[in-house]
Amino acid sequence: MAAKQGTPASALRVLEEALGMDLTAAGDTAEAVAAEGAYYLEQVTITEASEDDYEYEEIPDDNVSIPEGEEDLAKAIQMVQEQATDTQILEQKTVLPSKQPTPEVIEDFLCNFLIKMGMTRTLDCFQSEWYELIQKGVIELRDIGNVPDVYTQNMLLENENKNLKKDLKHYKQAADKAREDLLKTQKERDFHRMHHKRIVQEKNKLINDLKGLKLHYASYEPTIRVLHEKHQALLKQKMLTSLERDRAVRQISGLQATLKHMEIGHNYHASEIRVIPNSEKENAPEGPTQKGLREAREKNKCKTKIKANTKDSEFPTDMQPNPNLYLCKENIGPAKFDYKLNNIFRLHELPVTCIIMHPRKDILVTCGEDRLWKLVGLPKGNVLLTGFGHTDWLSKCCFHPSGNKLATSSGDTTVKLWDLSKGNCILTFEGHNHAVWSCTWHSCGDFVASSSLDTTSKIWDVNSERCRCTLYGHTDSVNSIEFFPCSNTLLTGSADKSLSLWDARTGNCEQSLYGHMHSINDATFTPRGHMIASCDACGVTKLWDFRKLSPIVSIDIGPSPGNEVNFDSSE
Repeated sequence: MAAKQGTPASALRVLEEALGMDLTAAGDTAEAVAAEGAYYLEQVTITEASEDDYEYEEIPDDNVSIPEGEEDLAKAIQMVQEQATDTQILEQKTVLPSKQPTPEVIEDFLCNFLIKMGMTRTLDCFQSEWYELIQKGVIELRDIGNVPDVYTQNMLLENENKNLKKDLKHYKQAADKAREDLLKTQKERDFHRMHHKRIVQEKNKLINDLKGLKLHYASYEPTIRVLHEKHQALLKQKMLTSLERDRAVRQISGLQATLKHMEIGHNYHASEIRVIPNSEKENAPEGPTQKGLREAREKNKCKTKIKANTKDSEFPTDMQPNPNLYLCKENIGPAKFDYKLNNIFRLHELPVTCIIMHPRKDILVTCGEDRLWKLVGLPKGNVLLTGFGHTDWLSKCCFHPSGNKLATSSGDTTVKLWDLSKGNCILTFEGHNHAVWSCTWHSCGDFVASSSLDTTSKIWDVNSERCRCTLYGHTDSVNSIEFFPCSNTLLTGSADKSLSLWDARTGNCEQSLYGHMHSINDATFTPRGHMIASCDACGVTKLWDFRKLSPIVSIDIGPSPGNEVNFDSSE
């Protein structure tokens, strides 16, 4: 175990020093070490003996018993006192003196430091050189001493200082975050406070406006009362007029029956009728009854002029080829967009809804919300004709292929045909339930198609003066309708975001085109008929290949809606 053999007493002292037991004086230990030489530890293996080979020694019984026959009172009392004394000693708590903390040896301090830092190779070098110097006697253990407590205390203080710095850094970060949150909360508070003040101001303004409106409304109450009384008086007058009209109608019926019987040859005693001279009729004012009778007579005259032949027109089967296919010329030069304003024509009192050019003459037709259409000559802008007859705004107009007739659609649910040579209405089509948005002529000139807010489209026969077919399929307002050039195909655009192609002969929907995200306002064919253009309520214009029925390009010119789309005649 030791490098140098020593006596059992010296070995006991070395063991006491290793275990930190202070069994002998420090001076004696130092002298023994100096006399016997230095010791160092080596690794040994201790083999334990087997329990089977161990011989146990019997321990004698410590119970002292008094042999029989040798009992003595004095000895018995002495033994009892000794047992009582032993019991008291055992009951007393043994208080050991507190052991003073032993300062750490320098070599242990250095070894612990190197172990703590993980410097194993340096630790091996230090131990080998250290014990070699001690063995050679270069270093005396008694001269080295212990590590002062101040170093240990400094290390503890440094560790505590590091921990405190970490905590301080953490607290600073928390304080900075709390400061940012506070500033953000203050900004939000100021914003909400300002918003609250603005809302209060708007509320006070609205209260003042409401009070002003109440006062303004109170000032209208007398006028409303007077108008209500006038309305009641007019209703009474209307009722009396209706009664007078019914009486006049019965008289007319009686006169017609009398004339009929007189023609047959029957004697009929008619009631006495007073005949007013022409001079008296001219001087007498025309009342509402006489006016109604005159309008009825004029209407009957118009009905007598209707053609006797009311046979339906036939859709053409052998259509002529589209003449625009051969009129198109390739435009080699660049497109010109340097258009300039030439003239302004002020024709309508309300907004203009439609403008179309005559197919052969320098004439245009305008339609407006003032219920009128006007035929205007170019370039002077003089009004040639003005059309009266619609009872609501006009939405669209279209020239007859020959150019001598005009079709107009209106918000009064009707489509009217006009003779441009005379400027009067020759036919009125009634059948839609809501406003009519658009109308178009068939290339043969015998049919007119119209589209309406009631989600339907209708095809009208000009000769038989009736609706030939109603097109059902759209789920929302049908905003535009147009015939394919020189064919029986119809194109409709609807607010349900779809385009539909129809066969006018059968009224069946042949194909539907989808792609718009908003209501379609207008759709049209190219003059050659190979493409379709459509525009919607958000300004998106799409071009479609009519032969493949597929989209070609989409152009967004919004956000304003596209109300109408058309092609250049060169296309």
